[in-house]
Amino acid sequence: MLSPIAHALASNPFKLYHYAMQSSLQIYAGPTALASIRANGIHPEQFKVMVGASGGPKWFVLFGLDRYLFGDFLPRRRDALYTLGSSAGAWRMCCLATADPVAAIERLAKLYSEEQYSDRPTTREITEKAELMLTGTLGPSGAAEIAANKTIHTTIIADRSRGLGSSRRKGLQAASLGAAALANIISRRSLSLFFERTLFSTLGAASPWSGEDDLRTASVQITEDNLVPAMMATGSIPYVLDGVRDIPGARPGLYWDGGITDYHLDMDYHAGEALVLYPHFSSAVIPGWFDKPLSWRRAQEANLDRVVMITPSPSFVAGLPNGKIPDRNDFENLSAEERVRCWRLVLAASERMADDFAALVEHGTGLEQILPIAQRSR
Repeated sequence: MLSPIAHALASNPFKLYHYAMQSSLQIYAGPTALASIRANGIHPEQFKVMVGASGGPKWFVLFGLDRYLFGDFLPRRRDALYTLGSSAGAWRMCCLATADPVAAIERLAKLYSEEQYSDRPTTREITEKAELMLTGTLGPSGAAEIAANKTIHTTIIADRSRGLGSSRRKGLQAASLGAAALANIISRRSLSLFFERTLFSTLGAASPWSGEDDLRTASVQITEDNLVPAMMATGSIPYVLDGVRDIPGARPGLYWDGGITDYHLDMDYHAGEALVLYPHFSSAVIPGWFDKPLSWRRAQEANLDRVVMITPSPSFVAGLPNGKIPDRNDFENLSAEERVRCWRLVLAASERMADDFAALVEHGTGLEQILPIAQRSR
């Protein structure tokens, strides 16, 4: 279903051209993906994998695009789709696997963007409200729908603490996090000393990513009973939320945000001969949470060969409230009223990304403006 703007563009070639010149999108594609797009355009059946990165409220800029992808673009596919996500990206991918993904992503956007806390919220308060947000997003049957979905195979990344990090004493947890950050400077592989990447998947051990060996990795079957705990775990940012302990079906222990090991999902996507759909709020692909300040630690280009990355254009971002996409700092820098107002404006503005992508899919508008992924800002 095209939005009213997309319908107007389709009926007015001049407006179509004018709108393309002011596109809200900047799309990048890996070498194989770019060759496919230039030969065939963009269509749903090209994609086998879709990924969603960590980033908290940054995903609000993608909300309109998600609505279009979930409600129009992806339902045209006939084959199975494999999704991979961490933190808020995993929440979005879970919405996609419900019986009514558009309604689910709309509930998530509303509940998340309107969240309110006390003046000095504890981690317990934030954790309890996050759980209410996720259960409200899924509704009474969402967990069962995701677990039973045979067409959209969901994989959620969470990280189980090892050693001192699994202690019930917060001081020892903090010491383990600090040690992990320092060790990560020397080698990303050292994270396996402190965390076990845990893949909660509707395919269990048959998940395409269960064989990853860059970091210590375990696989767990998603069930109706453990889905919400897994969703909570993947979004449990240390010092912000409480970790999730002893998730049903998984190894005993304390589970944290999947973005610690896989912030922007720098992994082999196992797409085979197909492509990877990656709506992203940024053109940067940062491997892990501790890599954010490490300018030399960026994505392996080989992993991006089949990726189509859809990002907001710089001019579009400049036109958003305060000239930026939302982030967690807004909780501290804006009053609750101002934050909710700004975030609602971003959610509304994000429909432009949907309209521009629809014009690209339906008419090829802007196809020539897709850039090689090597040209993105890193």
